[in-house]
Amino acid sequence: MQAMILAGGMGTRLRPLTFSIPKPLLPVGEKPVLEIILTQLRQAGFGTIVLATGYQAELIRAFCGDGARFGVRVEYVHEEQPLGTAGPLHAMRERVAAGEYFLLMNGDVITEMDFAAFMRAGKESQCDLTVAYTEYVYRSPYGVLEIADGAITGVVEKPERTYAISAGIYCVNARALERVPQGTFFTMPELMQRLHAAGRRVNAYRIPGYWLGLESVEHFEEAVRRAAQAAPKST
Repeated sequence: MQAMILAGGMGTRLRPLTFSIPKPLLPVGEKPVLEIILTQLRQAGFGTIVLATGYQAELIRAFCGDGARFGVRVEYVHEEQPLGTAGPLHAMRERVAAGEYFLLMNGDVITEMDFAAFMRAGKESQCDLTVAYTEYVYRSPYGVLEIADGAITGVVEKPERTYAISAGIYCVNARALERVPQGTFFTMPELMQRLHAAGRRVNAYRIPGYWLGLESVEHFEEAVRRAAQAAPKST
């Protein structure tokens, strides 16, 4: 199986951590995020990993090399300008056969999901695109008033609402690549919209276990704390 990892972002929301280190190489525990992902993908049966690079690409190339040290084959496509979350997919046209499925994921995700099970589900659905998702619970910091005709009829103290959010992990069929423009900034929501417009089903897959996207310094600190708690204690 093949996978593409998006590793070209500037990580502006994690500054100052990413001034000198690209986000995929930030260490979580004893290993950089990208090494954790590569190891997980190798264990799930992926043999070839394509890294879409941009910001500080030379550091990512120096770290990953040809992938031999991780037990996979690593190849590279480079973004001369930001192409968004779906724009780099155009480079996969010459790498996957008609009808073939491959994995696309962000290079800043920490998860315990079963990638092999996810790919099986994507293939069984026969959809052009399967989107992994997780649940995010938002709790309002305020009491919410219920108002009718200018009168308060009730109040809910700090209510919670659960949202299904994209986990930045996708099972993609080669058919979907026909809808990705070349050399243009293009996002996954735009790809989903084009598939819907063409009458194609976009499938959803709930991640049953842990997932965390490193979208802020606080998220990174959470990931580091969790890795420290999971690390074996020396005696």
